[in-house]
Amino acid sequence: MRSSFTSESCKESQLNSLNPQSWLQVERGKLSKLSSQSSTSPTSSPSIESFIKVPEPPVQPFFKPGDYVEVLAQIHEELESCSPQERSNLYLFQYQLFKGLGEAKLMRRSLRSAWLKGSTVHEKLIFGAWLKFERQGEELISDLLATCGKCAQESGQIDVSSDLDFDISSSSRETVSMMNGSHILRSVSFKIGDEKIVCDRQKIASLSAPFHAMLNGCFSESLCEHIDLSENNISPLGFRAISEFSITGSLNEESPNVLLEMLIFANKFCCERLKDACDRKLASLVSSRDDAVELMECALEENSPVLAASCLQVFLQDLPDCLNDDRVVEIFSHANKQEKTIMVGPASFSLYCLLSEVAMNLDPQSDKTACFLDQLVESAETNRQKLLAFHQLGCVRLLRKEYDEAECLFEAALNAGHIYSVSGLARLGRIRGHRLWAFDKLSSVISSGTPLGWMYLERSLCCEGDKRWEDLEKATELDPTLTYPYMYRAAALMRRQNVQAALAEINRILGFKLALECLELRFCFYLALENYQAAICDVQAILTLSPDYRMFEGRVAASQLRTLVREHVENWTTADCWLQLYDRWSSVDDTGSLSVIYQMLESDAAKGVLYFRQSLLLLRLNCPEAAMRSLQLARQHASTEHERLVYEGWILYDTGHCNEGLQKAEESINIKKSFEAFFLKAYALADSSLDPSCSSTVISLLEEALKCPSDRLRKGQALNNLGSVYVDCGKLDLAADCYINALKIRHTRAHQGLARVHFLRNEKTAAYEEMTKLIEKAQNNASAYEKRSEYCDRELTKADLEMVTQLDPLRVYPYRYRAAVLMDSHKEKEAIAELSRAIVFKADLHLLHLRAAFHEHTGDVLAALRDCRAALSVDPNHREMLELHNRVNSHEP
Repeated sequence: MRSSFTSESCKESQLNSLNPQSWLQVERGKLSKLSSQSSTSPTSSPSIESFIKVPEPPVQPFFKPGDYVEVLAQIHEELESCSPQERSNLYLFQYQLFKGLGEAKLMRRSLRSAWLKGSTVHEKLIFGAWLKFERQGEELISDLLATCGKCAQESGQIDVSSDLDFDISSSSRETVSMMNGSHILRSVSFKIGDEKIVCDRQKIASLSAPFHAMLNGCFSESLCEHIDLSENNISPLGFRAISEFSITGSLNEESPNVLLEMLIFANKFCCERLKDACDRKLASLVSSRDDAVELMECALEENSPVLAASCLQVFLQDLPDCLNDDRVVEIFSHANKQEKTIMVGPASFSLYCLLSEVAMNLDPQSDKTACFLDQLVESAETNRQKLLAFHQLGCVRLLRKEYDEAECLFEAALNAGHIYSVSGLARLGRIRGHRLWAFDKLSSVISSGTPLGWMYLERSLCCEGDKRWEDLEKATELDPTLTYPYMYRAAALMRRQNVQAALAEINRILGFKLALECLELRFCFYLALENYQAAICDVQAILTLSPDYRMFEGRVAASQLRTLVREHVENWTTADCWLQLYDRWSSVDDTGSLSVIYQMLESDAAKGVLYFRQSLLLLRLNCPEAAMRSLQLARQHASTEHERLVYEGWILYDTGHCNEGLQKAEESINIKKSFEAFFLKAYALADSSLDPSCSSTVISLLEEALKCPSDRLRKGQALNNLGSVYVDCGKLDLAADCYINALKIRHTRAHQGLARVHFLRNEKTAAYEEMTKLIEKAQNNASAYEKRSEYCDRELTKADLEMVTQLDPLRVYPYRYRAAVLMDSHKEKEAIAELSRAIVFKADLHLLHLRAAFHEHTGDVLAALRDCRAALSVDPNHREMLELHNRVNSHEP
């Protein structure tokens, strides 16, 4: 979710104890002293205790099963055999599962699959709009693709009036058929107000069974030549159009008001063909939110599904803005079951999933969020749908302090099989003073199945002292991606005046997960220590990642704090900034480099280049959304057309449009030869071409790039890339020259390439020593330890890989290596356990693939098949995984 989902009880406890104004003199732009002591005694001031308080983590409104692998496998199995009508709902649930795992790319892929496999127009509308909502801020990509002759289909408008099928009732068809065989042809005159409209009696009779009965049956009107219809809310103009339709079977160009009259009249007299024609005609005229609001009311009253779908499309394409319109919210919030069927057919649950998610992003405590989730609960039919709806509404009720309702909902979700909902019940127990009950409830869950990290985290909140610390250590052991345990331990250590241990603890997680809340806590530590240079580094990194970020639970803008802290640090000149950037870049201090670039952007330096460098760092730090934002800013601030084309090329390349990125690079080169254009073309070509002969082209492009003006940072990268291509071609001497030249201009990562050259020359000791140099120089060195492990004996390899797991537990190679070693030693259970401890917090294809192979080897066909199916949910097209799946599937009992 884009907005934080913070527990209200946690929020209040922190806001009551945190008072930023106690140390910020905002009106003077100064920082008051936190301590009269030196920086080695940070807790001597009584304000520090509240200053570093860590809020409890919220109960997240996500689907978190006890065994996500099992659920992924079940979904995949069902997708293999389900009907086309069921596919979108299965992909939607797969999306919810990936959302709980924090897998953004997999979430989007599942949404796109739901859109592609949508069996109705309504599903296409909903999932197309959902994809558009997820891509907020990426509209530029569609525009750039259009300049290359491509378009994103899922974000385009659907012609609802043409695409939505509507079956005219059989009774209407029978009437038409019978009348065509009749030989009685007489006219009839209908009086509308003061006007008389002469019509063909049998043509009017053919419009519906009621008209047929009136004009040809036993009613008195069958004997009349003049019939008064003045009391039926139809104008003379409208009835003339109806008469014309009865003859031609099509509508002329009529005004919307006349069409509405005709629609209401047709519905009243069961004229299905006429109603369908008016429904579709009106649907084609909906062009604005005001139109949609006005016509949706009529569509629901008159049971006009085509018009309702057209209005729905206008609303959904306008998310999230349309949810700030009370009229739109009213329509969605108060639709009854019949109205939902008219509006969205059988896709009611999918619609309210989308609306609830958008509303929670806007304000999880709002009335509209609660109303949409109430509708979601009403729309839920399957057990899976119910447990998700109950849990999400429970989270919102908890935030709104509607504790009795929240308890019922969490209980219902838990009874439906959603084990994570016990966290909501435990929070409610603590709020009501039943701490021991909450502890016992969580202990029962832990002991009844496979324990997970969040279970120990939740139980820790029911404890104090050593028991809380013990549970948080266990939480980190089971799931090292949870941020709260690190923050709690770091804050506790800081309060004990153990400064170095506190910083080391918060740095543990920041080494592999650049979480804003962790950067904020470290910023507070540095303020407490009066280390303002380090503090401004962190706040500038925060603002790079999230320009509108607010600290202290939203009370103070990070930008304001930066302004105040900056009063206490030395101002750098442009030359100073470049020197600082070189130092940090060469020491692989990516967060420090981000901070320097942020400061440089305030100067008169060329901003396009700086935003581009910023994007490279953010990609390295695994922050793709922030990187894309920086790339777009680079394009916006490009000083020349050829520079702009390069940034457009990178935008396209980074979003998977490699050929279009190449096209932009070539356009830039045609205008002016530049380092960045040649570098982009070489990079994209090397990545996209499977032809070994393209290596010579890549080499020539990088050589051309090196001839063009650029700074040492980028030239070092080009030399490093050129060295890699030479290695792939077996030209080791040329590769070594490239790496050595890169190191001369302080491109530290070239040590890794040079180590590879040593290794390929059978100089294993030299390779190990080269990687040791990189480890000593780089601040972020988990990858260096991993690479060095390839150049030493087994014991040193194991030590290096243990270090990798300590530094970055998300890197999967160490788990795979240790598991393979155990398997070679015939320790099958231990090998599988090694993989499982990583799989539980990281849905990784390679881990699942290896565990499936181990299960196959041990003869556990069902477990192997489960892992195969889960892995194919992560990557449905992985060739080796498909082969293993087919092989295992053939052995299934």
